[in-house]
Amino acid sequence: MSEVTYEVDNGVAWLTIDRPEARNALSAAVRAALWDGVRRFNADDDAAVLVLTGAGDTAFCAGGDLREMADSAMTTVPVDFLPQFGRNIDVDKPTIAAVNGVAYAGGFLLVMNCDLVVAAEHARFAVTEAKVGRGMPWATPLPLLVPPRIAMQMLLTGDPIDAARAHEVGLVNQVVPLAELRATAQALAERIAANAPLSVRAAKKTVRLVAELPLASAFEQAEELWAPVYRSADAQEGPAAFRDKRAPVWQGR
Repeated sequence: MSEVTYEVDNGVAWLTIDRPEARNALSAAVRAALWDGVRRFNADDDAAVLVLTGAGDTAFCAGGDLREMADSAMTTVPVDFLPQFGRNIDVDKPTIAAVNGVAYAGGFLLVMNCDLVVAAEHARFAVTEAKVGRGMPWATPLPLLVPPRIAMQMLLTGDPIDAARAHEVGLVNQVVPLAELRATAQALAERIAANAPLSVRAAKKTVRLVAELPLASAFEQAEELWAPVYRSADAQEGPAAFRDKRAPVWQGR
């Protein structure tokens, strides 16, 4: 995983695309390493939250390696081109994108994958496929993340939006100076990691329900989803810790 690094800091896994000289473009080696990194996070009991970022201060990820794609005459991009959380790989634990620069095309896909987004002030976001004649079926969830007319403009023009605009339309949770990006993402992840893990994972699944189901069915599935959380040992530990004026000790069961 020389072009993608994995490290755990106080329960937070940092998965970093480390190819800054190529604007962290998605070469075959990078894509394979991202798959390995996500699987490693899924299996890592010491990591409660994943933060995905890029090395350097220019690009989070500029998208696919176009030279490599041209050389291979790639046509249809396979569904497993990149790990797409909830589509081709399940990631139950929360994920955060820490966007340190441009996030274009496949890089934008990676941002869309994540549950939360923290962006540096100079970050830019774009679905650039229309400018290079490529496809974007992976952008299907975009109108669930931003208003449909914003999604339409991004997809039809391929023009980037800056971090301030991305925050305004709801794509980004927080915008900070680049120097504060890692600390801000780490602090956010640690606040999540400190919560009851069963509740956190069920909450993540609950958010998806209305996107996938009619409201009545979403309520029914939410009741089923949360029933084992209510019955868990952690559901007793939380009130007990509050009563005893101590920090809860979560067991995840």
